[in-house]
Amino acid sequence: MNGIEGKIAIVTGAGRGIGRQTALRLAEEGALGIVLNDLDKAPLKEVVDRVEAFGAKTVAVAGSVVDSSLATRLVEEAMDNFGGVDHLVTCAGFPWAGMVHRITDNQWQTIIDVHLTGTFWIVRESMRIMRELSREELDQGEAPMYRKIVTISSGAANGAFGNANYAAAKAGILGLTRTVAAEGAQFNILANSVSFGMVDTRLTQAEDSGDTIDGRVVAAFPREMRQELVQRIPLQRPATVEEAAGSIVFLLSQDADFITGQTLVVNGGRG
Repeated sequence: MNGIEGKIAIVTGAGRGIGRQTALRLAEEGALGIVLNDLDKAPLKEVVDRVEAFGAKTVAVAGSVVDSSLATRLVEEAMDNFGGVDHLVTCAGFPWAGMVHRITDNQWQTIIDVHLTGTFWIVRESMRIMRELSREELDQGEAPMYRKIVTISSGAANGAFGNANYAAAKAGILGLTRTVAAEGAQFNILANSVSFGMVDTRLTQAEDSGDTIDGRVVAAFPREMRQELVQRIPLQRPATVEEAAGSIVFLLSQDADFITGQTLVVNGGRG
């Protein structure tokens, strides 16, 4: 896609799933440098190897987005190694299902911290440097180049049975992103969200085969519910991670230079 070649990107949650595929797609499209983040070092190393095979330069930063210092580190690595930040994609996250009357304080706060607060911290630090770079261009009498932020929301933002914490966090991301778009427009900083329906990743498997944290299943759906949800999708299947990444990269491309403050719904036609 036009507008990706030669760019510098930060991708959180890049070790697996949508984040991983987004990093690979950016590299394939000619990104110059990518700062890759994930909590787990092993999958992060695998992604680094694959991204560099496309010719892109990488910096890997392992760590959790709930660590407020991580955002600063990611931006500093981008500046020190590549001299800028053109694109930010915030993919870190996971569901931790539970009915409202059973969600623990830890369960609630963990999901809010990972999805909403973690997204805010990295967006805030990226916005700071993007504004500085744009101001320098304005001071030189130039129009600022387009710099772009893509956050990840979900159809769950409209309410999700058994996932109140996840729904609240994803709804918050939409409000945050629209605010960033309003504040960034004068600097040609564009911000959009992608609201996904079901994407086929390890975290959308049935609960009897999903990942766990502290002994609790973090997969979003009981098996019967997952099957029912797939049947409700007009296309009768989840999205692939390749399709999910494609929608993100579109918003980072030159083809989306007049799109900001929007939510791109990618859900297979489900109303």
